[in-house]
Amino acid sequence: MTRPVHVVVVAYHGARELGEALASVGAGRPVTVVDNSQNEDVGEVCAQRGARYVQTIRNLGFAAGANVALRELLDGDPCDVLLLNPDSTLPEGAVDRLAETLAADRGVGAVAPAALVRRDGSSQRVLWPFPSPGQAWLEALGLGRLSRSPRFAVGAVLLLRWEALQEVGLLDERFFLYAEETDWQRRAQARGWRTTVSESVTATHAGGSASDDPSQRERLFYAAQEIYIRKWYGSGGWLSYRLAAIVGAAVRTVVLRRSRRSGAARRLLIYLRGPCRVAAAGS
Repeated sequence: MTRPVHVVVVAYHGARELGEALASVGAGRPVTVVDNSQNEDVGEVCAQRGARYVQTIRNLGFAAGANVALRELLDGDPCDVLLLNPDSTLPEGAVDRLAETLAADRGVGAVAPAALVRRDGSSQRVLWPFPSPGQAWLEALGLGRLSRSPRFAVGAVLLLRWEALQEVGLLDERFFLYAEETDWQRRAQARGWRTTVSESVTATHAGGSASDDPSQRERLFYAAQEIYIRKWYGSGGWLSYRLAAIVGAAVRTVVLRRSRRSGAARRLLIYLRGPCRVAAAGS
């Protein structure tokens, strides 16, 4: 038996995309939108779609924004929670199919779509190995495919079980953007909960809704990796992870071409300077 699903969306501008995301959820399903941008257009879209609108006083980031809604929900009647990015859309019936997958195995704490596609039809990877110093060295040496590390699901569309939320707790607000779902699933798996995918669901995820600046998104992504590794592996683990990232990026700067080479060069500079320091400086 499935239980009610409450949808939580953290918005930052992007009213048009938000409207598409809310429309894809389907009518009659409870939705809370936490608006980190204090944008009137976002509020109007929520009113049109019948979503509960919560405005923050500043941009809290994704984890803290989602926690605004999660705190209230976890004090209420039992419901599973679907974290939905505002730039993600679902096919008809997807929420029910995700809920059915969750209900089918009481050991599963999180369910994602089996496939994510961009608007141009290209695919995005859903399941990734948890970051670790060992994984970073495998990637640096071009052996990432040999990894046997447990996997986590990206958080563009992620259904969380009520009992898992109660046991694991809220998202870690040290993560402003990126890696908060990785960290939550790591904590969940440490308590025996598993992550899986719903084979019958393919969702669309545009990506990049949190910022119009690709460079800023890149800086925040690598800063989140530093926070995650320091949290789980300490300063020694971060030193090993950072060295592996530098070695891998340096090699790729030499052997790759064009845009992939420039991307590796940017990553090399970020890790040489320190991702959190770079993100704090904004350049």
